[in-house]
Formats: sequence, structure tokens, C-alpha cells
Amino acid sequence: MTKAYVSQDSFAKALDVEALEERLVGVGYEVVPVGGYGLAWLEPLVEIESSNERLAFSNVQPEDISGSSCLDRSHAKFAGQVNAQSFYEKQQRLVFDRCGLTPTTTFGETNALLAVLAQSQSDIIDAIEIANLRGRGGAGFPAHIKWRTVLETEADQKFVVCNADEGDSGTFSDRMLMEGDPFRLIEGMIISGYATGATRGFIYLRSEYPYALATLRAAIDEAYDRAMLGENLLDTGFSFDLEIMVGAGAYICGEETSLLESLEGKRGQIRIKPPVPAIAGLRQKPTLVHNVITLGSVPGIFRIGAENYRELGVYPSTGTMPFQISGNIKHGGLIEIPFGSKVRELVEGFGQGTLSGRAVRAVQIGGPLGAYLSQNELDTPLTYEAMEAIGAGIGHGGLVVFDDTIDLAEQAEFAFHFCAIESCGKCTPCRIGAVRGRETMQQIRLGHNVAEKLQLVEDLCEVMDSASLCLLGGMTPIPVRSAMERFPEDFSN
Repeated sequence: MTKAYVSQDSFAKALDVEALEERLVGVGYEVVPVGGYGLAWLEPLVEIESSNERLAFSNVQPEDISGSSCLDRSHAKFAGQVNAQSFYEKQQRLVFDRCGLTPTTTFGETNALLAVLAQSQSDIIDAIEIANLRGRGGAGFPAHIKWRTVLETEADQKFVVCNADEGDSGTFSDRMLMEGDPFRLIEGMIISGYATGATRGFIYLRSEYPYALATLRAAIDEAYDRAMLGENLLDTGFSFDLEIMVGAGAYICGEETSLLESLEGKRGQIRIKPPVPAIAGLRQKPTLVHNVITLGSVPGIFRIGAENYRELGVYPSTGTMPFQISGNIKHGGLIEIPFGSKVRELVEGFGQGTLSGRAVRAVQIGGPLGAYLSQNELDTPLTYEAMEAIGAGIGHGGLVVFDDTIDLAEQAEFAFHFCAIESCGKCTPCRIGAVRGRETMQQIRLGHNVAEKLQLVEDLCEVMDSASLCLLGGMTPIPVRSAMERFPEDFSN
């Protein structure tokens, strides 16, 4: 029976891939569920096994399939081979190297994991330091500092918590890894648990990811069946248990201390630091908190070697980063490349410009609280340092593209509106400042005392930036100020 590898990514699910699978089975194909490659504009994507190669077919609908021999090179939807697509061919994948290639709940060999677990805890953390792995959730904080702090803090229980509450608009790399290769995440959590002395792990998953939840559950069950989790896993003498908690849809729980409060069954609100979670986190025990991509990056470091990993990118922004490009873009999707490529390369090279065909006017990088970049900033390298130099940040790697019809004053109002909706309400600058900012921006857009109102917005931004307890309120001024500074004509009315 001919195998048909069918993407199970949410991009495909949104396009009714289930009906496509039924049709494939009905005409005699064996459907093999795999993750998505990140070529979103080609979904639903089907690959047919043919003479030791896989032939790709894009945007396949049930009516495109008439029989088990119809999907061949002569078919109108034939797209060649995925690895020959320039969008994919130009990438360097260490985290997403198996996504799309292997079934979603296939782990493969355990030799690489065993080799890591044969090392000392100190040697593993040293490798993370040499590689200079930094948190992929936004701040870019050196991972080895967190790991060593958890290891060296005395406690009767330690935890690893995966922040899978991926709430930023324009970001989907966490989801894609959990749906397409959950064992990469599990492997990273096992290694980090062993290295820090943590014996329990939690994946805090956002409620809007039902397919990721189902795939993670199946993967965790298989890991327990294969003795990769639990007591004395793989006969290494190390024990590690892993479970999932589903959040309730609060954006604030993407902030690590609010997440820990929610994980404890409390209302998701910011904790005042210090102490930091690495010293007193979940249940006041030492807790390593990382997002999905940070943990998913760990196995690749040991696969290619810490020194080789360090050579990727532009030091101190080392390794690869899965950038996600969406919005008004012709070829949207996930692009894993080393740090250092320019924004323009992603937008105009990988993305092929706007879907509308109009000129790119702005690119927002780093989620809804990220800066808006203008055309003359698209040649900025994608490193933490270069972005910081222009008042922006990489964040979780999401880029949202806008053409020349965008109104940046409207986007600035939306930033305040977003903060007002998502604020946990604990601190006044965020809770009240966001509401007043939205109201003031509405007045500006109506042309009421514009100069006076713009100054008021700047004053509000200063208060929110300096006095908010967490980065929700503290970062809201970033999109507002960047829009006002880079696109002043939209605020003159």
C-alpha cells in the first residue's frame, strides 16, 4: 500500500485535512500523520512515497484525488520535493529537523539521549554555557545561569516547567513543535531535569491548542511505555515524571511568575521578584522555567556539539531561531535559520513580499507588544543586539507584515486596547494606563487637541514603562512609541 504523509499541523486542520485523509484512505493510500514543515501557504500538503523519495503535492483537496495512482508527477498539484523548495532548502534546522519527516509520535533512537545522561550535571551545564543558549521566549536570558542556579539551590524537590502558553499574535513555533515533534520537547525537558536535579516536569499549555494537547498526551504516554519517563528511566538511575496542565486563556500567564501562580491553582497574577523562580518558583521550590523552543533547542546542542552550536549565528546571539512570518505575506510560515539574517531577507526573500502585491510599509516584530519597523530598518540583522540598538526586540520570533494601507495610529490604539483586556489588574500603571492610553489615542485619531494628546500618551508610556510590575504593562509603550516615532504622519490627522 502506498504511503501518503499528511500534515497534521493546525494550518492543515483549519483547511479540513480530515476530509482529505478520508479520501486518501478511500482510494487505497496508507495515511501517515506527520507534522508540518512550516510551508503554510502550501497546506494541505501531502507527500506520496515513490521509489524511495517523497513527492509533494500542495493545496490538495479531496476532489483532487481520483485513485491510488493519480498523485504522480503529472498531477496539477505536484510541487516537487519539499527539500527542494527554496523556502525550506535555505533553512538550517536543528529544532525542527524532524518536523514533517517523521510521524508525530515517533521518537526514534534513544542513544543520543543516553549519551547526554551519561555526562555529569556540571558538564551538561558547561555545554549549555559554551553554546551560549539564550531563552527563546523573548528576553534572551542566558540559559546556563538559570540551570546552574537551580542545581546549586538546596531543596528536597525541584521542577522543570515548560511555558507553552504561546499567546503572542504572529507566533506559532511552539505549537508547531508540539504538534509535529513533541519528543523533541520531552527530550529537552529530560536533559534539563537531569542537569538541574529536577525530578518533575510540567508543560503549561495554552487552552487554544487542542491538537497540540492530543499529540503531547499521546507522546507522553508512549514515553512512559518505553521507560523514557518515570522511575529509573532507560535504566539510567534518573527518575523524571512529566504532566500537562492546560491554562484558561489568560495572556498574562505567559509571564513566568503568573504561570507558576496558575500552575498552583491560584489566579494568574504577577509575583514580585526577587526571589526568582530558579530559587523559589513552583511551590516555592527551585524551578527551571523555559519556553518550548528553548527546551527544544537543547538536544541539538549535544547533537552537533556545543562549540559548533556557538559558531552558528552572530555571537552572542548564537544557534538557530525559528522565525515565524505572517500577516500580509505571500509565503508565510516557519523559517529556522541562524541569528544574523536581515529582516528584509525573511520578508522579501523567504516571504516573497506582500500577498496584496503592494509595498511593505511596516513589520511588527516580537508579538503584539513588539516594535513596528519601517522600510529603512528592514536591513537590520536579526540578533538580540542589533534589534535592541533600534529599540526593538526579537521576542518569540514572530514577524507580522503590513502593506502601505496600514494605519499605524489604529495599531497604536490596539496596543493599549490589548493591554487593557489582558492586564491581570494587579498594578495601577498597567490596569489604568492602558485604558487611558486607548481613550487618548481615540481622541488623537479624531483630531482632538492632537499635540496635547500626543504628549499625554508619551507621559502615560513613561509611567507604564517604569512602574509596571511585569512586561505586559512595561512593553506596551514599545509598539505605541515605535508607531508614533517612525510613522508620525499617521498621527497628524
